[in-house]
Amino acid sequence: ETAMDAAADRYRYILSLPLSGEPGGTWLYCGGATALLGYLIARGTGMPLFDYARRCLFEPMGFGSATWAQGRDGVPIAASGLRLLPRDMLKLGELVLGGGDWRGRRLVPEAWVRTSTGPIVGISRDRSYGYHWYMGDLTPPGRSRQYHWIGGIGWGGQRLFVVPELELVVAINCGNYGKDRKI
Repeated sequence: ETAMDAAADRYRYILSLPLSGEPGGTWLYCGGATALLGYLIARGTGMPLFDYARRCLFEPMGFGSATWAQGRDGVPIAASGLRLLPRDMLKLGELVLGGGDWRGRRLVPEAWVRTSTGPIVGISRDRSYGYHWYMGDLTPPGRSRQYHWIGGIGWGGQRLFVVPELELVVAINCGNYGKDRKI
């Protein structure tokens, strides 16, 4: 991501990289794919990415202060630049929990929530990745029962977990930027 952000044209840089394998075969997180997605959303909607997110999600859900860091070119850093309050991260988890419904208002198609939070590629024996969502099963200490979780795992230790069966959403806001991290 550092090389991508330093490139004169981040999208040309991303598209010049070789594929690491067959799509869907082996998991490898790529912030470049997220940057391309942000570009395509902005281009397809005709709105800057942050403005589109504000109009379609942040304002309807009553978000507080939010910022989106920008690259040298003034474009939001889609892969790691969004800064939300923890209570607003919780709202995103509640949106997932509600299948795209926010307090009686459909903000995201239910089929898309189901598809994006379903496994697309395996990461390990007990973890998978969908479309920008991690997922897996966990067994709480002292319990024999497993619970399925869906998670957003961000740079610096940001975490958002949804456990649908328990109707539980947990947001963790952190600032461990530039430190070794395991996903």
